[in-house]
Amino acid sequence: MDLEATQRELLELILKVSFERRRVVLASGRESDFYLDLRQVLMRPRGLWLAGELALARLAGGERVEAVGGMVVGAVPFVAAVLAAAARQDPQTDLLGFFVRREAKQHGLSRRIEGAFRPGQSVALLEDTCTTGQSTLEAVEVVEAEGGRVARVLCIVDRGEGAVEAFAARGLKLEALFSRVDLPV
Repeated sequence: MDLEATQRELLELILKVSFERRRVVLASGRESDFYLDLRQVLMRPRGLWLAGELALARLAGGERVEAVGGMVVGAVPFVAAVLAAAARQDPQTDLLGFFVRREAKQHGLSRRIEGAFRPGQSVALLEDTCTTGQSTLEAVEVVEAEGGRVARVLCIVDRGEGAVEAFAARGLKLEALFSRVDLPV
């Protein structure tokens, strides 16, 4: 696979279907003059494939992790994309996935973490778009409280509005497939 061509294609798709120039209030409460809705990319077969392949390639280049996960809702399709890419590369892969709920379910096992998570795992947390990093930092807290070790944090687009610094303050490095400089802002 030509990673540069794959990356170019994913950026073109992001700009075509996910990027809008308009004033919005983001989940962080900040105002912005552009909006990114990466669900528009991740809910398309080609976008899901591109994101999964690029993220898996990035994860292969650093500290090994046993599982990938993230906060609902943004991380769920991205986690599925990475797991599918891992299975395409190696049908016997042992990479697992999970997601973190905003609050524990009120029935069943009352968990905040669902899926194939277990204490002691080394994990990568995934996010579609990072602004301040608050959502994923909440996932860091939950994973660590449940006995996991967050080794990596990866997003598709870092908006360049404080997430890098927020993760650094926790001793984590934010890795991004794209950053603000890749956007026409």
